[in-house]
Amino acid sequence: MNTPHVVVVMGVAGTGKTTIGPLLAQRLGVPYAEGDDFHPEANIAKMTAGTPLTDEDRWPWLDAIGAWAHGRAGLGGVVSSSALKRSYRDRLRSAAPGVVFVHLKGDRELIEDRMSHRQGHFMPTALLDSQFATLQPLQADETGVAVDVSGSPEEITDRAVTALSGLDG
Repeated sequence: MNTPHVVVVMGVAGTGKTTIGPLLAQRLGVPYAEGDDFHPEANIAKMTAGTPLTDEDRWPWLDAIGAWAHGRAGLGGVVSSSALKRSYRDRLRSAAPGVVFVHLKGDRELIEDRMSHRQGHFMPTALLDSQFATLQPLQADETGVAVDVSGSPEEITDRAVTALSGLDG
């Protein structure tokens, strides 16, 4: 990429945002912020208990991510956020115009398998259905790319870098 964009790595739980985000940031030479770190404790508690978050739960979280992205405007950065709904992405864009989205996409079976093998994460596989039900893929007027999550983290990161480079071309 030729310009220092702030990239939001998005997708349902288990697509690899926390794995791909830091790798992508490293490849782009910019800092990474883990979106889960912006959640208030009440949100973590709800998700740990298997309760999906409401929009009202998500607004302060999205505002915190948007503030981080705004602070990185012109400098670049990568942050993870499920950003499942268009309204969530609109909120991020309103805080940080010019953000670019990398939508990590994969089939439910692959994602559920990956989730069932990860250690120490609060999000149970039971919430995967609600994540897919909520997901609104990027629309044509949204700046971003969709990247398939099959393969190794390095392969996925390579696909993301290649796709993002096409946005500047």
